Amino acid sequence: MLKEIRWHGRGGQGSFTGAKLLGTAASLHDDRFAQAFPSFGPERRGAPVLGFNRISDRPITDRSEIGLCDFIIFLDDTLWSDRYFGDLKKDALILINTADKNLSDARIRTIDATGLALEILGLPIANTAMLGALAALSRETVSYNALVEALKSSLKTSVLEKNLILLEKAYERF
Repeated sequence: MLKEIRWHGRGGQGSFTGAKLLGTAASLHDDRFAQAFPSFGPERRGAPVLGFNRISDRPITDRSEIGLCDFIIFLDDTLWSDRYFGDLKKDALILINTADKNLSDARIRTIDATGLALEILGLPIANTAMLGALAALSRETVSYNALVEALKSSLKTSVLEKNLILLEKAYERF
């Protein structure tokens, strides 16, 4: 089982932090092999950036950027376009952070992660909610409990409890 995930976001939105948390959850708490790596240059805050994950039950030797994906996660819906359908493996999904309920396709799932984050955290940081949604949509990629443990080991005490609530609320949406 190899799952390849690409995160699209803007600088400062937490796409690489989300990828790192996913890698931590899978490797340290789900006993899998994982990679998490970014792709960005000297862009300023707000410029498009990419994050990548590979998660497998076997050692991972490929270190290249990910082309065909099992999941593409958009932290910013303005980065989404239907051209990304060509980047999907068979049975793959696109997860979009959007309040737009009109986006519909058999391969698209949406969640208003920013709305949830604003409600719970008071900040528009959507990566924790997107992780909760991913865990619900693909339990073979990462378990909810592994994400809880990754948050506990990675976040400051001052923000942990609200992020755990956000993770749970997003997970329950699916």
